[in-house]
Amino acid sequence: MMTLIAIFFPCVSFFLRGKILTSIICLILQITLIGWVPAAIWAVISLQNARADKRNRKLIKAIKSRS
Repeated sequence: MMTLIAIFFPCVSFFLRGKILTSIICLILQITLIGWVPAAIWAVISLQNARADKRNRKLIKAIKSRS
């Protein structure tokens, strides 16, 4: 669901994740039709990186709790 939002509404994707300044910059970029594609790519990559960071923090926490 968030991936579709990131593709069709890149600035909303950043806003929903609490990145207000990034959302404003993305909105400025996506105002032009040419800028929409880089904004969507940026939003999707950022979303994937956030998911990977969350997954890594969870793994590190699990490893530390085993020790």
